[in-house]
Formats: sequence, structure tokens, C-alpha cells
Amino acid sequence: MLTRAFLRNLITKAHPLRPVVLIGSKGLTEQVHNEVEAALMAHELIKVRVNAISRESRQEMMNKMAEFHKANIVQNIGHILVLYRAKEKEKAKK
Repeated sequence: MLTRAFLRNLITKAHPLRPVVLIGSKGLTEQVHNEVEAALMAHELIKVRVNAISRESRQEMMNKMAEFHKANIVQNIGHILVLYRAKEKEKAKK
């Protein structure tokens, strides 16, 4: 679980970011998951724009995405979701 101070710091860092993944009418497809995974591995903190018909379906997609990628939801306002997942530490070379 992330501390409140750390979350506030992430929200501040996420403010100037632009969405790197856009979810359209097809919803959560394999390609969307691949793009989210690549973005989280590269950046740790990303914005995703979720276009859905209803608020409930949008919230459901956001929760499924965070759970699928084992990421923390930092903030969600309207159609924008901010996700954070710490990079895995590289294993020491033998």
C-alpha cells in the first residue's frame, strides 16, 4: 500500500503527463494490455484515457486494468486514469 505522501507526490508528477494509452470502443483488448504493460515497464507512472459509454463500465474497466497489471490507481478523474507500478529491481548478474 502506498503512503498518502507518496500518492500526493505521484499525483503532482502525473499532472503534466499526457495519456500514453487510449482505450476506445473495443474496450480492453490484448493490444491495450500489451501497450499498458510496455508503458508501465518503461515509465512506472502513466496516464490512460478510457472512453466508455457509462460511468459504471468505465470504472469497471479501470479497476480490471489495475488488477490485471498489478498496478496502483493513483487517481482517476473523468475519463483519465493514472496508474503506478514500481519497476522490478533487476536481478544481480551471476
